[in-house]
Amino acid sequence: MTLPKVGNLAPAFSLLNQKEETVELKSLRGQTVVLYFYPKASTPGCTTQACGIRDFKKEFTKLNTVVLGVSPDEPKKLQKFIEKEKLNFDLLSDPDHSIAEKYGVWGLKKFMGKEYMGIIRTTFIIGADGKLAHILDDFNTKTHHEDVLAYLKGNLT
Repeated sequence: MTLPKVGNLAPAFSLLNQKEETVELKSLRGQTVVLYFYPKASTPGCTTQACGIRDFKKEFTKLNTVVLGVSPDEPKKLQKFIEKEKLNFDLLSDPDHSIAEKYGVWGLKKFMGKEYMGIIRTTFIIGADGKLAHILDDFNTKTHHEDVLAYLKGNLT
């Protein structure tokens, strides 16, 4: 799969969040959007990544930035993840991975010698104008929130 090009409009999406409310990219114009794709709710790496964002939510808000996590999980599972980890941002459900495919992050993965199709952990920073500003595809889940904030502070302030 091919990632969208930085500088182009970010691929549109309309997905259900954990409360089964529709969230659309076009409704977020005027704010920076951090759209991060993760494989599965309540797994160790995904929990670490989500909790880092949770703990720095005030920093993102100060920068007029909305953070959204996307996985193939159903809304009910996302709600359980939010409740368990006390997450303070929306998680979006992409069960048919159609949006992951639009963003080029649904692909072949390997784990313990087995190959399978899944989400390739990637973060997209979308400017207030709706254009793709930056892609992070090589990061540590423990420092993901710091990497995103460093980019935002260095490029949007």
